[in-house]
Amino acid sequence: MSDVPPPSSPSSDASPSAAPGATPTGPYAERERLITENLKQIYDPEIPMNIVDLGLIYGFEWAGDKVTLKMTLTAPGCPVAGILAEEVKLAIEKVPQVAEAKVEMTWDPPWTPERMSEFAKRQFGYA
Repeated sequence: MSDVPPPSSPSSDASPSAAPGATPTGPYAERERLITENLKQIYDPEIPMNIVDLGLIYGFEWAGDKVTLKMTLTAPGCPVAGILAEEVKLAIEKVPQVAEAKVEMTWDPPWTPERMSEFAKRQFGYA
C-alpha cells in the first residue's frame, strides 16, 4: 500500500503536511517543526512508540495562528482516543505563535504499518 497523505480542505491559509517524515515547508514550517517535536514526546498507550513515528499524524490546517491537526489511531475502537486527543491539543498549544489547537480524528485513509517512519518500521521488524 502506498503512503499517500489524506486530502486537506481548501483554505487560503491551509498548509497540509506532506508525507510522514517530510520536512515542513511554507509559512508555518517552523511552528509545524516545533509541534512535531512536542508530539514525539507522546506515546501510543498500547504500542511503545511515539505517535509521530507511528504515522498517526496526517497533517496540519492553519487559519492564522489557529491550527487543526488531523490524526488517526491504529484502531477505531481505541479506548483512550479522547484522552490522547486532549494530550495532543495541549502539546500543540505549548508552541509559540499557536493561539488555539483543535484535534480532528479521521479514519480515512485508515492507518496501516506503511505509515510508520523508517525508524519505527525497523523497531517493529517491518524493514
